[in-house]
Amino acid sequence: MAVIHNAELRPSKTDAIAAWLPSQPWSGVDRDGERGALVALGRFRFDDPDGEVGVETYLVRVGDGPVLHVPLTYRGAPLPGAEDFLVTEMHHSVLGRRWVYDAVGDPVYADVLRRAIATGGHEADLEAAPGEGGTAPAKEGSATGSGSAADSPVVSAVQVVTAGTTSTVSTGNGDLVVLRVVGSDVPETPVPSAGARLTATWAGSDPTVVAVLRP
Repeated sequence: MAVIHNAELRPSKTDAIAAWLPSQPWSGVDRDGERGALVALGRFRFDDPDGEVGVETYLVRVGDGPVLHVPLTYRGAPLPGAEDFLVTEMHHSVLGRRWVYDAVGDPVYADVLRRAIATGGHEADLEAAPGEGGTAPAKEGSATGSGSAADSPVVSAVQVVTAGTTSTVSTGNGDLVVLRVVGSDVPETPVPSAGARLTATWAGSDPTVVAVLRP
């Protein structure tokens, strides 16, 4: 269950993504803004088992460009050694200062993504924060793993290589290949298995592979 606060964010998540994407060669977005404004098409969350790190994935489009897959993590303190993956620092009106990371560089994201793929997990349900008098927000997307394993090894460290439009996250128990551009070629796995893929869906989309677990 992901707890959602009724909060003001500065900058907003979409403003932070829009400012960060031009620095990412895989995005195809340049700094002059010629492609147009960023539009959020959908998003979904995963649960951090320890309840400390927010894990949220955005599907966005800039102008008439392709759909981009942007997973983020939100932390209450800097993640040591992850400076290259910092998207922005953000003020959250309830939680205070937050550090927002490109999630591929965050072991918590790798852990929850690997588990979702391997065990056939899905996105988190949403719940309004206690005492804020709100209702749970509606989901804006979903994600489902195709595996059937009983459990998944805990991921505590990652190494990341981004090439072209994919980021490969080495976990010590297989590689997670994150497709940054939706519709990119899905990498083959050496041994096809039931637990190989995460498929996402958002408003108006067909189910689409966004990440692959490669043994």
